[in-house]
Amino acid sequence: MNIRSGVRFIGPLLLACLLLVGLAEGAEKGVVIKLATLAPEGNSWIKMLNALNAEVMKKTQNNVQFKIYAGGVLGDETDMLRKMKIGQIQAAALTSSTLAGIFREMNVLQIPFLFQNYDEVDFVLNKLDAFFKKGFEDNGYVLLGYSEVGFIYLMSSTIPISSVADLKKAKVWTQEGSFVAKAIFDAAKVTAIPLSIPDVLVGLQTGLVDVVYVPPTGAIALQWFTKVKYLTNVPLSYVAGAIVISKDVFNRLPSAYQAILLESSQRHLGQLKAVARNENQDAIRVMVKQGVKVVNPSGAQVDELRKLSHDAMDHIVGTAFSRKTVDDVNSLLANYRKGAK
Repeated sequence: MNIRSGVRFIGPLLLACLLLVGLAEGAEKGVVIKLATLAPEGNSWIKMLNALNAEVMKKTQNNVQFKIYAGGVLGDETDMLRKMKIGQIQAAALTSSTLAGIFREMNVLQIPFLFQNYDEVDFVLNKLDAFFKKGFEDNGYVLLGYSEVGFIYLMSSTIPISSVADLKKAKVWTQEGSFVAKAIFDAAKVTAIPLSIPDVLVGLQTGLVDVVYVPPTGAIALQWFTKVKYLTNVPLSYVAGAIVISKDVFNRLPSAYQAILLESSQRHLGQLKAVARNENQDAIRVMVKQGVKVVNPSGAQVDELRKLSHDAMDHIVGTAFSRKTVDDVNSLLANYRKGAK
């Protein structure tokens, strides 16, 4: 072998060795997935995430682990999504409106009065699972699994809310970036005040807003329940929760670790769903015990809210979600209610 051919041989060999060393060092250090959530310490979501992390670490011999940023320390969900896009974090636990910022068709789940019970929710999510997963992947994310926050209720710090007329008298909060909520308040001719979720408690304290909408467990976790006096006993719309991870980060994991992450996440999130449903019922009881009064609108008042919602949704079809997606969901629900499984 002459010197020139020796160099040609050693060059690629040296490069291969350097790559192997780099991979070995990466394997030794492991992969740390930075995950953000609004859920505060002590919340069931955090307990689930800690349990998930412990299981993933054990099954991957500490080569994959989560670093959890709880309580909105990295900002609201919009901030989390932005941080994922620029690579500051790799994963987040997000709710429906922010998930729709990745794949807009997720907005369909938030249509008010869409679901009559949790069985219908589970049926639709199961049927549309592949559709939603592909939507996230096409936009650069992998859906690790669903859980939920639950059905939202109107809560007020000033007057009981039974009707659209009552809403017009109040200063109503709306979540920033929520197409669905904005459409409804616009249709009701209610001037809503957009605030990020971490700012809502201060808004209630200062009187900037006096009507909010949130699942009961959310009201307790975020301490909003300490500032409200009334809860309108009408489940308005469903709020999904899910964990998404950057597709690039997920794809860099060995296939065995990908499988572990998906299986463990889906199982833990599924278990959390049952916990969340029980906790939402308990949360209402806690709020009542703390002096919050339950308001029961009449059938006519609920029908007025339902019609308002239906009209509002017609105005955002094609913007918040496609006509096909909403038609598919309505078809699934119609068949399910007829007994199809």
